[in-house]
Amino acid sequence: MLPAGVLLLTLTPHADDRGSFTELYRASWEPGIAPVQWNAVHSEANVLRGVHVHRRHTDYLTLVTGAASIGLHDLRPGSPTEGVGAAVELDARTPQALVIPVGVAHGFYFHEQSLHVYAVSREFDPADELGCRWDDPDLHISWPCTEPLISQRDRELGSLSELHDVWRGAPAPA
Repeated sequence: MLPAGVLLLTLTPHADDRGSFTELYRASWEPGIAPVQWNAVHSEANVLRGVHVHRRHTDYLTLVTGAASIGLHDLRPGSPTEGVGAAVELDARTPQALVIPVGVAHGFYFHEQSLHVYAVSREFDPADELGCRWDDPDLHISWPCTEPLISQRDRELGSLSELHDVWRGAPAPA
């Protein structure tokens, strides 16, 4: 079960002997996001990014190359899936797009060298970047790794319990 509001959209590649063309985003698909910033992220194999959550922006992402496990955990009080953890497997060979709403914590584990592009509904603001340790058992995320490469910043994140305290106590940045 995915957290409420998380959408997994199937993308359709159109291939011929020259290569392929895949539409990554259409507003008419009604994904619940009006992108204002697009980003591209290259990751090596065995890299884990996150777990992060945002108060102000929704993410829309797709994997262009590679394979990844996306861990999700619903922090939203009153959500029908509050406290639910899940993992979504993305593989560039089977194009899909994932929409992650405000309040759903997420992390990305890359099984192989990968490139993902993502859009956000508000421009990046470091004050809107909260997180917790990727391996906190209370996330209820079954990661396919035990010793991933993580950033110093992510290594220093606190527990999910500490994130809950911040999430419930701090107002969203203006």
